[in-house]
Amino acid sequence: MSDCCSAPGLLPFEQAVANMLSQVSPITETLTLPIEQALHYVLAQDIASPLNVPPHDNSAMDGYAFALESFNESKTLVLIGRSMAGAPFQGTCQPGECIRIMTGAKMPDCCDSVEMQENVKADGENITFLQEKTFGSHVRNAGEDIKIDQQVLYSGHKLAAVDIGVLASLGVAEVVVYRKLKVALIATGDELKLPGQALRVGDIYESNSFVLAAMLKTLHVDIIDFGIISDDFEAIKAAFVSADEQADAVISSGGVSVGDADYTKTVLDELGEIGFWKIAMKPGKPFAFGKLANSVFFGLPGNPVSALVTFHQLALVALTKMQNAKPLTRTHLTVKCSSDLRKSPGRLDFQRGVLSINEAGENVVTSTGAQGSGILSSLARANCFIVLPSEQGGVKAGEMVNVQLFDHYL
Repeated sequence: MSDCCSAPGLLPFEQAVANMLSQVSPITETLTLPIEQALHYVLAQDIASPLNVPPHDNSAMDGYAFALESFNESKTLVLIGRSMAGAPFQGTCQPGECIRIMTGAKMPDCCDSVEMQENVKADGENITFLQEKTFGSHVRNAGEDIKIDQQVLYSGHKLAAVDIGVLASLGVAEVVVYRKLKVALIATGDELKLPGQALRVGDIYESNSFVLAAMLKTLHVDIIDFGIISDDFEAIKAAFVSADEQADAVISSGGVSVGDADYTKTVLDELGEIGFWKIAMKPGKPFAFGKLANSVFFGLPGNPVSALVTFHQLALVALTKMQNAKPLTRTHLTVKCSSDLRKSPGRLDFQRGVLSINEAGENVVTSTGAQGSGILSSLARANCFIVLPSEQGGVKAGEMVNVQLFDHYL
């Protein structure tokens, strides 16, 4: 059977990604933020540790600190002081002596080991150790977590919650980050209505911008929502001109298929250099990409599943580069398919599936059912894409397939 990916005008998925990435540039503007405001921003600097973490040897247990050589003479040591977190022992511990110590407290310079309090017998100041000990037991060494001058975080890293804690543990109060991207969302169509509005015959609820806005919030960008624009040339043109003036990227859904009877393509042809592509992928063959005067444009298909998949697999990759963040990584697994899958060779197919573990302990994936580009519930029920290569035909139950796990954007 011939591979229709070789047909003129049908762009391979990988080439579409490469074309986009070659035409977008990372932002360079930075700002300095206190770490409590820096969550999800992209670092614009490498972070090296100014100190050891922990900064000194400390106890991992509530118990008694001592020098191991003290046991050469006796298993009973004399208690001479305390070391508390924030109030370390200041004296000198001689052989045959020990220090009461709490978890996290600095180890006295004269001690090298700790025994937990449950393994001793205390008789006044006489502490008898009931078990054999080894050198350095229950001691956290200075720099055990992070050493001074060690590179901890790198430019391009998107700061997560745990990173904020790490920065605080290093005493870093501020970081240099890249500013947020500004992304404009535009929906066009007289048939579109917002949730809560009454539907007339022929109307549908507009859902794409809500899905896209939710995913863009996860991406951590500033969203400029233009709402629904009526099918009027001047209104659509005014919206795109305003969006281009305000945003780094403009995203619209619908109006990018060949034969679409609306003004979107006419406006875009007038305002910029936009390519209306037919990509060898399913769902989502129609896709528009290019540049307006000041921004990058992504034109998604109007069908809900197609819009979401093209945004996730294409636009999101380019927006991540524009953020100056590290490239997206997706988790793929090869697993057994437990259901038949329909497919014709010719396009890379992102079918929706549910990955689970069967009674034999094997990873298996099953289809969510009907795979139409308008069936958004097929994505809501899924936890992965079943990624079928362009040259592949149908799949029989029991065959191995490649799945791409849903990430936090979905």
